[in-house]
Amino acid sequence: MALSMYQASVPVLINVLNNLKGILGKGAAYAEVKKLDAGVLPNLRLFPDMLPLAKQVQIASDSAKGIARLAGQQPPAFEDNEKTLPELIARVQKTIDYLKTLNAAQIDGSEDKEIVLKIGSIEVKFTGQNYLLGFALPNFYFHVTTAYALLRHNGVEIGKQDYLGQMR
Repeated sequence: MALSMYQASVPVLINVLNNLKGILGKGAAYAEVKKLDAGVLPNLRLFPDMLPLAKQVQIASDSAKGIARLAGQQPPAFEDNEKTLPELIARVQKTIDYLKTLNAAQIDGSEDKEIVLKIGSIEVKFTGQNYLLGFALPNFYFHVTTAYALLRHNGVEIGKQDYLGQMR
């Protein structure tokens, strides 16, 4: 059986988002034990010109929701107003809940669907498959990985298994 667009997107995104929730949860527990102000970890950066942890999670969420384009839908807009790890965890859960509303019938067969993204002042056109494999998933993984790296670099005891989650 061939891998479908749905199988390559929604279940994969939900799995990684659940892992991200676990990573953020460990970050929240670490902050509590270390008695860190609630705003410290969400504002971490790897370098001054990089986006902070909160923005990394928000962009990962937005990238995941963008899969709605394969179903011919506009992804829902979430306010980017999370300032604490529990708020970021709630956003990730809200993203998972949204992804669960999408089904295979809506997404399968979208390989050749034209997807047009406006990135700044530039309009970029993709086929559905190129959008999923060449933009949406790589962008999603970049921001989840960066969120992981920010927490790990700052002492949160997480490892590869936290990133990968349960092996099935």
